[in-house]
Amino acid sequence: MTEWQRNLADAAATEAFGAALAEALPEGVVYLHGDLGAGKTTLARGLLRARGVAGPVRSPTYTLLEPYATAAGTILHLDLYRLSDPEELYFLGIEEIEAPGTLALVEWPERGTGVLPPADLTVSLGYAGAARRAAVGAGTERGRKALAALGSGAA
Repeated sequence: MTEWQRNLADAAATEAFGAALAEALPEGVVYLHGDLGAGKTTLARGLLRARGVAGPVRSPTYTLLEPYATAAGTILHLDLYRLSDPEELYFLGIEEIEAPGTLALVEWPERGTGVLPPADLTVSLGYAGAARRAAVGAGTERGRKALAALGSGAA
């Protein structure tokens, strides 16, 4: 898997990275990995802001899924931390995750194994002292093109 890495100094840098993802991958599936507090929702907020979402952006921990309609298409933000069984995703309308013009951000994707489609990009966020370290891997051809678009900022 091709990989791209970058240090993210603070929340603003994490949001800026989310905005770069919004530009690099207009539609597809992004898996977001990282411990609690690693910056997954902050990254999602940056991506959503870049797509014109002005209202509050919170992790959908209790709702599991938060849809956002934007001029560029639908963004689905999923937080599967509280998912009991991957089959529950069918009740959320998981079929829409691969609809044309849809970008899905999936926190805790391992809880949806067997039901979720493969990721175009996998983003892993970890701690690097007071900062964060982002590693991005491509799982599909669409993901490889997005990774190449992000390449100019590789560290």
